[in-house]
Amino acid sequence: MKARDADILIVPGYGNSGPEHWQTRWQNRIPSARRLEQRDWLKPVLEEWVATVVAEANAAEKPLVLVGHSLAVPTIIHAVPHITAKIAGAFLVAPPDVADPNIRPKHFMTFGPYPRERLPFPTMLVASRNDHYGAYEVAEELAEAWGALLMDAGEAGHINTDAGYGPWPEGSLAFAHFMAKL
Repeated sequence: MKARDADILIVPGYGNSGPEHWQTRWQNRIPSARRLEQRDWLKPVLEEWVATVVAEANAAEKPLVLVGHSLAVPTIIHAVPHITAKIAGAFLVAPPDVADPNIRPKHFMTFGPYPRERLPFPTMLVASRNDHYGAYEVAEELAEAWGALLMDAGEAGHINTDAGYGPWPEGSLAFAHFMAKL
């Protein structure tokens, strides 16, 4: 599938994705991409965030590809059963361990536990070996449960601007390969 043949929904996580973040760069570079906006990026409420994803996803006019980072990952997973649009795939990056009692901000735990049902569409889960929001082993378990292809990003922190991932050429390449297989 080519990007122009899909509605690509960029779903940022906690705090939104700033102007140098890879999600913003992709949004600006891919004409069929649009960014989801949450009412409050700094005080996430699971039910609100899920409802926003569902509403935006169901507005898709072409097959939908979800691109989520961080807290967007559990949001998307919780939203999936309520999305009626055709989901062609999901590209999910840096899933936080929302069951970890040491996670900060603490209210991330309200986004857990993760549903563990197999996802009914192709999914790539990208995880780092030294992400302070989630252990790689948790990402391995999630990928296994969801039937997702797991991409090991190495020691990439939280795969965000603070970790040096504004431009993320490896991510762009992985996303292009993922799209080509849809």
